[in-house]
This record gives sequence, structure tokens and C-alpha cells, in this order.
Amino acid sequence: MGLKYLKYYQDLVNEWAQHFKSPYWSPLSQMANMTEEVGELARAINHVYGDKPKKSPEEKSEIAEEIGDIIFTAICISNNLGIDLDEALRKTLEKYKIRDKDRHERKD
Repeated sequence: MGLKYLKYYQDLVNEWAQHFKSPYWSPLSQMANMTEEVGELARAINHVYGDKPKKSPEEKSEIAEEIGDIIFTAICISNNLGIDLDEALRKTLEKYKIRDKDRHERKD
């Protein structure tokens, strides 16, 4: 598991961010932005799969675009705090493998 797939994107975002005087917002502002992005994803999913009809003047919100915004924001937070996302995701996958190994019905 030594591959660094997410580091590639962390580096791309960091390269882009360095064009600005303040490359990253404060962690609290980034968390507020993440909350906004998750809300936009919830709204998009509700429009497609839920009971909330879309208002006619609203622009169509794409679920994939909202997920992309969340990933981008997570990368910004991680870069700002010096978190290696490849390592963080590897640890999370291991946690789920151990914690949930008998939790869900397996297909055989």
C-alpha cells in the first residue's frame, strides 16, 4: 500500500493554491466551507432521489460536481494541516476492515 494516489492531487491543489497571497483559509473557515459543500450535495441528492422538488429558477445541481467540491475542500484542509491523505485513507480502510468484518452480510 505504498502508492501515493492522493498525494498527486494534494500536490496539484497546493500548486494552484500557491498563486494566492493566502493559499489556504483558516481551518475553521475551511470547515465551514466543507459544511456548505456537504449541504449542497444533500440538496442535489434530495432533488434527484428525495421528496424535495426543485424550484424552477434553480440551476440544476450535479451530484458528481458537489462530490468533487467536497474532495477539493478535504484536500485543502489536509494540505493546510499537513495531513497525508494517502496515509489517512489507508488507516481508515484498515479500521473498517477490522471493525466491520462481521457487521454486514457477506456475499459468497
